[in-house]
Amino acid sequence: MRRSRLAAVGLAAATFIGTAVSLVIGAPSATAALGNNWYAAAPYLMPVSNNPPDPVTVMNATGLKAFQLAFILAPNGGGCSPTWDGTAAVSSDTNVAGVISRIRGAGGDVSVSVGGYGGTKLGQTCGNVAATAAAYQQVISKYSLKAIDFDLEEPEYENTAAIANELGAAKTLQANNPGLFVSVTMPGTAAGTGWFGTQLLDQAKSIGFSPNNFSIMPFDGGFNGGSSQVSALEALHGLLMSHMGWDSATAYSHEGFSGMNGKSDAAEMFYTSDFQTVYDYATSHGLGRFTFWSVNRDRACVGTTDNGVCSNVPQNDWDFTKFSVRFAGATPPQTTPTTTPTTPTTPGGGSCTAAEWDRTKVYVKDDVVKHNSHKFTAKWWTQGEEPGTTGEWGVWADNGAC
Repeated sequence: MRRSRLAAVGLAAATFIGTAVSLVIGAPSATAALGNNWYAAAPYLMPVSNNPPDPVTVMNATGLKAFQLAFILAPNGGGCSPTWDGTAAVSSDTNVAGVISRIRGAGGDVSVSVGGYGGTKLGQTCGNVAATAAAYQQVISKYSLKAIDFDLEEPEYENTAAIANELGAAKTLQANNPGLFVSVTMPGTAAGTGWFGTQLLDQAKSIGFSPNNFSIMPFDGGFNGGSSQVSALEALHGLLMSHMGWDSATAYSHEGFSGMNGKSDAAEMFYTSDFQTVYDYATSHGLGRFTFWSVNRDRACVGTTDNGVCSNVPQNDWDFTKFSVRFAGATPPQTTPTTTPTTPTTPGGGSCTAAEWDRTKVYVKDDVVKHNSHKFTAKWWTQGEEPGTTGEWGVWADNGAC
């Protein structure tokens, strides 16, 4: 996740960060105690740069409950203490604490991502595994985290000692924080991941470290749409079996996708149709994680083409985020069409005994309706999505003419 991760860093954080909120960051409330499926589906959000959207607005619009907040780095001036973006010390932070409070107050939770592309990583500046783990433990304790992501990229990615510190720290945190969801994210290639990625897998194996998930980022490497990403994920599946010693099912369950929505830094284009292709592969093969970079970019470009704050592809706000919601097992809210459909002139229903579809009514899985002389069965919760139309998620199964 490259240059777009660092774009617009000079932008002020959105005004919601300054909203008066409780800054006491304790453990998530009972309503925010999320299952691992949510942490595995949490999309990345930069909370203090890249023109961050209000997370509660995103939650209300999509049904999302978890965000992957990025990034924890070493201080720009050096040292072994955690900071946001290399500039804001975690120890004295109130801005991100406020964001987390708002998310938890709305029934959600966060994971925090360490590393990313560029900047100085704690694995590079902390002298050993214990010191690296202690620095990250400060972040976990400060924000009462239930999940953490190790995003291992350049320049740290090619530094054997630094990667040893990061993976050793991840294993330590996993042991010292029972139930902590730990993911490892690394660059993707057509072969699954490159030479340094396979070395990373071998290092994890050698120290007996098994995270909840190894994810690759199949973009910025000559990828062309969802099919090429699926091919890379299948190649990673083979690497996880050969380098981690896992059987096929175990490898799939520990494998993840971390995509880029819209235009990548290398001018690859990824549309919602590409996300659908990867989503179908991920769910049909039992992959353990589906995330993307980033919510900051999950909106159409209006008045700017800045790749850090918009996607540069046709979309409605939060279209890509809804894939995360679906992967977590929830149903995104349906958007009621802005135009009123024409009432059919042909009498409908035939011999169907089901009630006529009602636009205002809420339907749940297995509810049956008739519409335009056909019988339809709901696949999941829906309201306002007309049977017989493609719709955003294809919620109605057409059982044929009455």
